[in-house]
Amino acid sequence: MAKSSDKNTPAKNDSAHEDEQAPRDLTDHLVEYARENPGTACLWCLGIGFILGWKLKPW
Repeated sequence: MAKSSDKNTPAKNDSAHEDEQAPRDLTDHLVEYARENPGTACLWCLGIGFILGWKLKPW
């Protein structure tokens, strides 16, 4: 006999799965983009690091 807990629950688990999958999809997309366009990805990282370092400087 199948237990009632073995059945899939409706949309609650689907939305939780999508929430967990979204950051992984974004990361995969960014890694793929960086492999296809390494120069552009490098400049983006440099620019973001420069802005963060400038705005978050300790003094």
